[in-house]
Amino acid sequence: MREPARPELIGTLLLLAVLRSFTAVCQPPNDDCAGALTLCAQQALSGDNTGSQSLIPGFCPGTDDLVWFTFTTNSQGGVVDIALTGIDCAQVPGMDNELSVVVLAGDGSCAPASFTSVSNCANDSMDLVVSTQALAPDTPYWIIVSGTANNGATLNANCSFDITASGPGMDIVDVDFDAGPDQEIGEGEVTQLEASGGTSYDWSPTSGLSGNTVPDPFASPTETTTYTVTTEINGCTYTDQVLVEVVRRIAPPNTFTPNGDGINDTWTITGLDQYPGAEVIIYDRWGQRVFRSTGYGEPWDGTNNGVRLPTATYYYHIRLNQVEGNSPPYTGSISIVR
Repeated sequence: MREPARPELIGTLLLLAVLRSFTAVCQPPNDDCAGALTLCAQQALSGDNTGSQSLIPGFCPGTDDLVWFTFTTNSQGGVVDIALTGIDCAQVPGMDNELSVVVLAGDGSCAPASFTSVSNCANDSMDLVVSTQALAPDTPYWIIVSGTANNGATLNANCSFDITASGPGMDIVDVDFDAGPDQEIGEGEVTQLEASGGTSYDWSPTSGLSGNTVPDPFASPTETTTYTVTTEINGCTYTDQVLVEVVRRIAPPNTFTPNGDGINDTWTITGLDQYPGAEVIIYDRWGQRVFRSTGYGEPWDGTNNGVRLPTATYYYHIRLNQVEGNSPPYTGSISIVR
């Protein structure tokens, strides 16, 4: 799985990503309370937005542009820990190069006067954790993440970070959502994808799929394709990916005629040229090796050390020796006809 982009704070621009093992999902702008992204317990979101000036009272001194998250406590309530990790800010003169985080309670109206802080304001250029007071059960709360600047500086500073919510006040959500194993198919072949664990399914891209809203569509892409499947569980969005690699299958012929007439004089194996490390071994009916080649740069001409072999049936063993994983060897018989 690809690692999603991390958040960036560029002057008044804040790009946000919340990371997990799932691939990131684009979210609407969260530069005000109404657009706050839902932060699920131990789950992943990502988004991007332009941070905006806010009329919210300055809960963190010296902060400027804000982005918002929201979370809802579990049925027991309790302390919630908000962690910002992997904070990485470019060193720019005139900037504090820090991020600030504070947790707020509100009545849902997003009116500035409706918010009160339920945690201290924490700021750092390294990892930081802010813990709330004991929160009420089944209640929404809001998180503000903001950048700090010296004396209202407008210089650019790039920042990245990860954000998570955990603690007694958050449910531990065990989600087993999987797009299924990566697959390999030959040109023109069809395979069936095997997603599981979702409540709904939305596949993209849709090219080569028999359907994009079922867990197990048939896939017949014309080229190697990474398919992304998205589901929503308990209000949280998850994605996973599966790679369908399209390869050119090798096709060893079962006979050739090395008689010097220029027609079918060598054992030419279609598709083997894409496997430069392939090993080809040919045996006679007594098990004696009569030909061996690594790479198969020159097709077999029906000789053994320059000596013409008689008309007979021989047996081949071809191992592709791929860099990433190995498929089973190709075995079969090949007849020389003179």
